[in-house]
Amino acid sequence: MKLASIRKEYSLQSLEINQVAKDPFLQFSQWLKEAVEAEVLEVNAMCLATVSKDGFPNSRVVLLKELDEGFVFFTNYESSKGKELESNPKASLTFFWAEIERQVRIVGTVSKVSAEESDAYFLSRPYGSQLGAWASPQSQEILSREVIETNQKDLERKFTESSIIRPSHWGGYRLVPHRIEFWQGRPSRLHDRICYQKDQDTNSWKVARLAP
Repeated sequence: MKLASIRKEYSLQSLEINQVAKDPFLQFSQWLKEAVEAEVLEVNAMCLATVSKDGFPNSRVVLLKELDEGFVFFTNYESSKGKELESNPKASLTFFWAEIERQVRIVGTVSKVSAEESDAYFLSRPYGSQLGAWASPQSQEILSREVIETNQKDLERKFTESSIIRPSHWGGYRLVPHRIEFWQGRPSRLHDRICYQKDQDTNSWKVARLAP
């Protein structure tokens, strides 16, 4: 396979600076709605990038679970990403919706959501997923898959669907952005890029077009 020969020409839509919303959250909500309508696969999947203590970037795909003043996701606080966010609460997110030739890149600061928010979301999850949050020592080395399968069976005996509670090591984070970029694929790799940058002094957003 010749990877260099793989090429897709983007031509579905354009993105003009005079057409976008003044608020990037409104713009994102509109694009998310259009991605849902286009039946994008895993529409709320986003690549979360953190930085390790030795300065290396570390990325993985997580799921957006709420959009308010930030982008909310849930995970194990003792996982690699949890430890990295504890030491350096800055991260980036990337959404790629191939079906509509769009990408959104977000940079901001991260903090834990309240225990009440984490509890509410945890209790809304399927029972199996709830058990999984307890059963898996995420990011730690284990001898075999049998370790987590045994943990799960033990937990099934300990918790019923009505008695299970959220483990203290599991909960949500909210990334509050200071930069959001919207990317629309265009022909000849001359893509449209519209960037929102937060002005911390005025608490307003500056909008600019970037070269592709």
